[in-house]
Amino acid sequence: MSGAPHHRPLHGFYELLELPRIPEGRGSLTFLEGGRHVPFEIARVYYLYDVPASATRAGHAHHQLVQLIIAASGSFKINLDNGFEQRTLRLERPYQGLLLRPMVWRTIDSFSGGALCLVLASIPYDEKDYIRDYEVFLRLCRGAA
Repeated sequence: MSGAPHHRPLHGFYELLELPRIPEGRGSLTFLEGGRHVPFEIARVYYLYDVPASATRAGHAHHQLVQLIIAASGSFKINLDNGFEQRTLRLERPYQGLLLRPMVWRTIDSFSGGALCLVLASIPYDEKDYIRDYEVFLRLCRGAA
């Protein structure tokens, strides 16, 4: 596969990106370069692991942050809400990334055993960028802040 990313638009507030994949007999390799495969410069990387299947993570939105979320191992569901409509996606392929733009409420649940949720972020951690109250999020989305 070439090193160029394949973009598959699904909706205006998120997008699934096909990441470079090099399969061979000894295993597969996927690589990422900020500004090339990831449509932003990577300012922060974090990952979730050892999450119980019954747990829910996230439960917030961001004012400015753009993220690429990858199921590096295992699978999980991401529930998305842009203030007007909701979608649920299952991430389960390490060569696909979910690109989330600002102002998308997200929760992550239904983690499989051994799941590893890898997140690439466009800005460093900033608590002021988080929207942690769903009602405030809805007012901001609908212009009634």
